[in-house]
Amino acid sequence: MNTQKTREPNDFWVFGYGSLMWRPGFDFKERIPARLVGAHRSLCVYSFVHRGTAEKPGLVLGLDQGGNCRGVAYRVDTGKRDATVDYLRGREQVTMVYREAWRTVWLDNDPRRATRALVYTVDRGHAQYAGRLTLQQQLHFVRQGHGRSGVNRDYVLDTVKELDALGIRDNDLRRLAEMLKGPHEAQPAE
Repeated sequence: MNTQKTREPNDFWVFGYGSLMWRPGFDFKERIPARLVGAHRSLCVYSFVHRGTAEKPGLVLGLDQGGNCRGVAYRVDTGKRDATVDYLRGREQVTMVYREAWRTVWLDNDPRRATRALVYTVDRGHAQYAGRLTLQQQLHFVRQGHGRSGVNRDYVLDTVKELDALGIRDNDLRRLAEMLKGPHEAQPAE
């Protein structure tokens, strides 16, 4: 298969896999469903600012090692590159739990088309790295989480809603979202 990386010399791309999919917060020229190979979406970051506090942490998504992740690639006008990076650093790097990296993403509108994109991967050595939590543990942190950007429950539900709109199935997040819906939250089966 002849795989090609096609991009304009000055293209600037950002890959979103969580809240950046449904609330990017920056101007972009193009939004394309995309796939990143070598990392997966995981509810593996304790949130001390946006969706929780240090006393009552919430839980947010990170790109963790292994697998692959479907999300969204945004093409940003080169004239807005610096402002976009500044915005993303202010949003994603509040506690430095993420590492800023450049990774290849594959654009869904042409499976042979790949480009380099700015991504934020979890720092496994950071104190906020939660690792792989059980569904019961995830439910606990998401239920208690509330921070600068709102209620942790809404973060999970909004992410699942956007994944559904994109035709992306994330069974783990979907199961957690179902448990969070309605006034009588279901208890997980052990």
